[in-house]
Amino acid sequence: MTKELQVEISHVTKRFGQRLVLDDVSLRVESGETVALIGPSGAGKSTLLRCINGLNMFDQGEIRVGPHTLLPQRSHHGCPNARQVRRWFGMIFQDFQLFPHLTAIENIMEAPRSVLKLSKVKAHDRAMKLLARVGLADRALAYPQELSGGQKQRVAIARAMAMEPRGLLCDEITSALDPELKGEVLSVLEDLKRDGLTLIIVTHEIGFARRAAQRVVVLADGKIIESGTPSEVIDNPQMPRTKQFLSQMLI
Repeated sequence: MTKELQVEISHVTKRFGQRLVLDDVSLRVESGETVALIGPSGAGKSTLLRCINGLNMFDQGEIRVGPHTLLPQRSHHGCPNARQVRRWFGMIFQDFQLFPHLTAIENIMEAPRSVLKLSKVKAHDRAMKLLARVGLADRALAYPQELSGGQKQRVAIARAMAMEPRGLLCDEITSALDPELKGEVLSVLEDLKRDGLTLIIVTHEIGFARRAAQRVVVLADGKIIESGTPSEVIDNPQMPRTKQFLSQMLI
């Protein structure tokens, strides 16, 4: 994690048909920073994450991830840097997206073997270390259907880390979990934060944003309306839309 992973989002606009999802969004995330993206549903938070690692194309603007630049493209075939960006930033999804026919350790080994061309022995060793780190060494041979939601999400985190990224994009990764299981996953993220990874986290967990993020960014209607430290944004919001959102979340 010695190389810097800065993210510079400049005037990014994204439409789905006639619907404007991201409206001239600009945001800088420093290397090693943990940023929580919060805001109402439909604000564009998940779309922004997917634009950062090239899963969604955007219509205007520019995104720089480390040394790589993403520009508006008509097709993914014309976006040569997307693959490189995904090596820098792992992405973890709300619905886990584990391969159901593979065991936990096989899920983690798959990308290092197929993309990094690691030997089976090296990939296995890396996967076991990561499973131990997320507290699941004893579940290496379990299939996804044999794991709880929290365990599946921890395997998904280990799978992302198996590619040795310098940052993680986390898209509502605790929203489908019970409170106790949420704690399991959030504790793993806090551990990774201490490693100096750059973390951009879309979350409705206001308590986690307050505890773990160095900065909280509020999106509403496709725009960034407020940004600051957790104490500034969560405890003393300035914008009426932020106050309205937080009043609903903190009931």
